[in-house]
This record gives sequence, C-alpha cells and structure tokens, in this order.
Amino acid sequence: MEQKLLTELRMLYETSKESPIVIRIRIRMRDLIDPDDLRYAVDTTMKRYPYFCVELQKKEGQYVFAENHRSVVITNSLHGVELNAEASNYHMLSFSWQENWIIFDVFHGLTDGTGAYEVVRTLLYYYCSERYNVTLKEEGIRLVGDEISAEEWIDPAASRTDLPLPTQHMQMSDALNLIASAGLEKDHRRTVYSIAVSESEFMRFNLDNDGSPGTMVCLLLSRAIAKLFPEAENTIRLALCVNQRKALHAPLAHQSLVGGVMLEYKDQLRDWSLEQQGTAYRGMVFAQTQEENVLKGVASMKGINSMILSKESDAERKQAASAIRGMAGRLITATVSYVGKANYREAEQYIRDFRLWTSSAGDGLLIEMSAVNGRFTLEFLQTFSSPIFVNAFLKELEENGIVYDLQDVNELELPNVKLPWTE
Repeated sequence: MEQKLLTELRMLYETSKESPIVIRIRIRMRDLIDPDDLRYAVDTTMKRYPYFCVELQKKEGQYVFAENHRSVVITNSLHGVELNAEASNYHMLSFSWQENWIIFDVFHGLTDGTGAYEVVRTLLYYYCSERYNVTLKEEGIRLVGDEISAEEWIDPAASRTDLPLPTQHMQMSDALNLIASAGLEKDHRRTVYSIAVSESEFMRFNLDNDGSPGTMVCLLLSRAIAKLFPEAENTIRLALCVNQRKALHAPLAHQSLVGGVMLEYKDQLRDWSLEQQGTAYRGMVFAQTQEENVLKGVASMKGINSMILSKESDAERKQAASAIRGMAGRLITATVSYVGKANYREAEQYIRDFRLWTSSAGDGLLIEMSAVNGRFTLEFLQTFSSPIFVNAFLKELEENGIVYDLQDVNELELPNVKLPWTE
C-alpha cells in the first residue's frame, strides 16, 4: 500500500547530517544478545508493522512511502547505519546490537515515541520469548496474526477536514536562548547526559507537590534556568510535548503526532512555593490540552506541512522547513518530552537500562524522559557539551531531596537519513 506524505513532510525537509531527525532507542538487556534470536524477533516484528516497511519514492513531484520488501537490516554495532540508503536496504529504520545492547533507529517523521514504543514492545516479546524459552503474556502487545485495522494506517491529521483555526504563536515574545545566554556559541559537541531517578520516589514527590512527571521536570528546569540567569529579560518558555492521538480520537495511529504546550516561568511565579508553582504549571497544561486546543495545534502542523507541499522544488521546501524550525527555536527555551510509562510487560525483567535519543529542537535543549523497570531516565540531549544546565538541574533535585544517579555522558550519535536532494 502506497502512503502519500503530509504529516511527515516537515521532518523530512528539516533532517540533516548535523541534526538527524531520528529516534534512537537503546536497550541494555540482562544478558549478552543472541544475534540469531534477534534476527528472528526483528523479522517477526516487522511482519506486524507493514506500514513501517517502506522506502521513500518520488512520484509525479510528490514523495510517498512505498512498500519495501527487502530485509530490515541488523548490524553488530553501536553506530547503526544510514537510513533510506543502501546500507539500510532503503528502509527508514534499522536495528543494531553489541554485547548486551539492542538499538532501534527510526526516522522521526515516520513515527513518534508512542509508535516506536509499540514496535519495541513487540520486539521484546518475541526476543525474550526466544532468548529465554519462556511464554510471556500477550495482553497489550501487538503481535503477528492480529488484524491490522485501517485506524493504524490512516493519517488522522491529514484526513480531518473540520479542524479549528490554529493559534498564532508568531505573536509570542522571544524566549530566553540558552546558548546565547551561557555563551556557548563555539561549543558544537553534541552531547547526552543520562540521569536516573527512582520512579516510585519521584512519583511520590510529584504527589506531594501537585505535579506530574513531565510538568515537574519542566518546572525544575525552569527554576534552574531562572537561577542561572536572574536578570534575563526574555521569557523562560518550555515546550512540553503532547500526544495528539487522544484529541484526534485515533489511539492506534502510527504517524508522528506530537504537539506541545507552552509553559512560561513568569515573574509572579518565582516567589511561590514549589507546590504552588506545580499547581500553576498543571493548570497551564490542563488548559492547553483541552481537545479543541490540541486540535488547533494539529491544524497548525497540518497547515505548515501543506505549505511545504505547495512549494515546487525540494530546495524551496527545505528552505520553508528551515524557516519554521528557526521560528520554533526563537519561541522555545527548551523542550521536555515524556511518552509515558513504557509498560514493556513481562519483558521488563530482562531490561537493565533504557535510553531514548533524538535531535534537540532548534538551538535549545531537549530532555527525553523514559519510565522503564522502576526508574525514570532523563536524557539531556544537547547540541553542545557544557554541563551548565545539567548541573543546575541536578542542584534543583538535591535541594528538593530527590536522589539521582548521573549514569554516563555520551556523544549524541544518531544515524543520517539519506535524502534525494542531498545526493
């Protein structure tokens, strides 16, 4: 089945070698990886997700995802392979492994964290069943033999014709720019800092302070930034990612359906208690995640993608996408993304570590949150190497009695997506 592109277009034209728009999920298992069992698990898993077994093609001036019957590539490496290229058999995704790590790379325009989690949930079911010769419960896992409904295929944003008029974010004031404020213009080493906290303890902390995981991380980061730059004139404005599927009434959709709410750390909040600030942030999230407001965000994204599609050449489309990315960077200080509790079911007992990496938005900072096997992992994904914001955030955790573990610091490495207009 051929899929015309719309929702995918902005990310397709934004991605670059310097900033690949790719999701990389890294899973450290309890034991060394068995490559034969992994091959079985990948092959079986991909039978369940035909809409991810695609290659990019251009037909009559428009790009489409066409069926790709070539094998999905698995490499013995931590680096992965270039996507949409010969190395990946022209797939927009691939797998790799080394020692006890499994890595899943997928073009972010093809899906989002919610969609990627579904694939991983299926993969772990088949891999752990084979590797450990066990029978795992099937509940809540998409498996081969399921009926794949039209709701999984259809782009719910593209097919909607009754969306409300979008909100005009262009009227917003400029947000505080972290790189300029910290003087990091010459620091171009893409870096990821991984921090772990106990899930149960952090959830208890949230309950005590009227917070939720995503809003509390936004609040703690806002407080940390404010203390670093107390005299800053521009607004500290964080974007918290929102899954648009609920508002679209499309829980099964596989597309990249991520919007955002804007959380401003206003001057009048700064003298309030943490609990009062938590209530204020929760209120902002509640208001902005009402169905009509989320649908306004969908309408905005649909409008942007339609505008990109209206351009005649790839060069014009790329220029338009770059301008949109630049505008978003001007309006946002940093971004926080939390897909929700992974819930990999019985396979979690075999998982020792879980990471989700992707490119940070604009010139700012992205925190990707994961909840797997009893702990939250917070990935500080940066276009720079300086630990200034990590250290300020950790100080906030310390001052609020939250025990953390700075697990490691890595180069933020993501595979390139080979595109026709860059050849």
